[in-house]
Amino acid sequence: MIRFFLLSLAFLTQGAWAFMPPPGGGQGGGGDLFQVLIMITVFMGIFYFIVIRPQHIEQRKHQERINNLQKGDRVVTSGGIHGVVRATKEKTLVLEVAEGVKVTLNRSAVATVLEGSAPKSRPGGDEDEEE
Repeated sequence: MIRFFLLSLAFLTQGAWAFMPPPGGGQGGGGDLFQVLIMITVFMGIFYFIVIRPQHIEQRKHQERINNLQKGDRVVTSGGIHGVVRATKEKTLVLEVAEGVKVTLNRSAVATVLEGSAPKSRPGGDEDEEE
């Protein structure tokens, strides 16, 4: 991404030479300003389609996933807590983080909705243990 911005900056600074008078002391080209404006407009259009638009699309998808949370969905909160949704309300939800441990939190605290259904508890063991 940094490389993209550096290349864009180099591209835009080339247009700055258009504002300098020619070496012979004659008049500068007035059409060069128009070219610089076109370059800036093209750069802003590319920036919009590469950075801003995909970010807006992702934000809309995330908000839709948050609004459609249902009982049994697995989520990760912004604080890093993993759990299963046990109840939903308009602005809050109840998250079960361990067997018998339930936490009420705002929907806005959900960072990620994990794919798949809720994990089934194994008798006599912690479901988050790694082997």
